[in-house]
Amino acid sequence: MNAQQSVPESAWFKSSYSTGSGGECVEVAASSGAVHVRDSKDTSLAALSVEPVTWSAFVEFAAV
Repeated sequence: MNAQQSVPESAWFKSSYSTGSGGECVEVAASSGAVHVRDSKDTSLAALSVEPVTWSAFVEFAAV
């Protein structure tokens, strides 16, 4: 089962900084035990799924 099948469409969100015109954003959805990341330009592609602790470390690193 991929993330698109296990996560409802309403759970996906993207940054409030996204203008919607450039298509360079990713969408994120949290579910039990995982954070899913997908391309906002083509949501039919496979999503990347990582553990919440891994996502937190990535966000902390990216914020620096």
